[in-house]
Amino acid sequence: MVAFNDFANLDVRIGKIIEVEDLEGARKPIYRLKIDLGELGIRNIAAGIKDFYTKEQLLGKSVVVLANLEPKSIAGFISEGMMLAADDGTNVCLLVPDKELQPGSKVR
Repeated sequence: MVAFNDFANLDVRIGKIIEVEDLEGARKPIYRLKIDLGELGIRNIAAGIKDFYTKEQLLGKSVVVLANLEPKSIAGFISEGMMLAADDGTNVCLLVPDKELQPGSKVR
């Protein structure tokens, strides 16, 4: 079980993908993304979803992002958050809002 206060410490926001590039040198197929988080600014985020989404499918898409995750270096690239997705062992599906929201909108 997770305490409510632990959950409340997560800063989950809606972001808009504004740039998608391949992350060269990574052990697995990974994209380098620039995601607009509104008032929080533009974040660089690495995402291991290259086998499931093309660059064209991602560009301009609104996604759910964990914005206050500790930065991590992946193949020399500093990832500043995490996109949320579901994985059933065969497929990966990004979590996305069902209506248009402004980048930076809080997920509650």
